[in-house]
Amino acid sequence: MSGRQGGKLKPLKAPKKKNNDIDDDDMAFKQKQKEEAAKLKEMKDKASKGGPLLGGGIKKSGKK
Repeated sequence: MSGRQGGKLKPLKAPKKKNNDIDDDDMAFKQKQKEEAAKLKEMKDKASKGGPLLGGGIKKSGKK
């Protein structure tokens, strides 16, 4: 009897099977998600610059 070996042995993990059943609908959906993620990233970059999001509106003077 060795010190740490006792009880049931765990079974070895089987390698995961790759799912290669991708049809045209899945490809189109993934492409659409990539495009939306790119647009969202672009908008975040634009917003993080600190500039005005919309160029217009009424500017108020500091005088009272």
